[in-house]
Amino acid sequence: MTGPRRIGLAYEQACRGLVAGVDEVGRGPLAGPVLAAAVILPTPLDPALAARIDDSKRLRDAERIAVATLLRGSGAIWAVASASVAEISALNILQASLLAMRRAVLRLAIAPDHVLVDGNRTPDLPMTCRAVIGGDGVSLSIAAASIIAKCHRDRLMQLLDARYPGYGWARNAGYGTAQHRAAIAALGPTQHHRRGFGPLLPR
Repeated sequence: MTGPRRIGLAYEQACRGLVAGVDEVGRGPLAGPVLAAAVILPTPLDPALAARIDDSKRLRDAERIAVATLLRGSGAIWAVASASVAEISALNILQASLLAMRRAVLRLAIAPDHVLVDGNRTPDLPMTCRAVIGGDGVSLSIAAASIIAKCHRDRLMQLLDARYPGYGWARNAGYGTAQHRAAIAALGPTQHHRRGFGPLLPR
């Protein structure tokens, strides 16, 4: 993608203490869990690494994986968590996303003082939370979380693709591509399909 780079540490610097950025991935797919990551960036943050962190949607696959690898080795504190297909069905996708975010933050090895969350809703957490609309494009810690979350979920869907061939999950990550929809029609849904989504709705 193109466009001006607006991302930085302004939101983090407005908080006192440790700040975790949180983002989720997988709200829209027809299959697989929703997954969230929470990231506390190291201080100081290497400027070369900071220059490569961006909204995961703006990065090519290879660059996203490379940045995720650098983040894991940078001294950043990070955690990932998910909400299952069963929880998505029971709670709805919004509440399941918030649950995954809550789990990711609580799984951090060190509890942050503040949490910055991509979007307009925040999970129920015991520390100060701020929702930042478009946060993965303006906050480095949220963008870092978006990269970690995307890489982990893509890897999970690749592993599931090996167990459930034919749906193309290694390529479509569970999203409703034409090939995926055709496979659902031909092969039927699996236990990892979200029964209330799109072509999986009862007829």
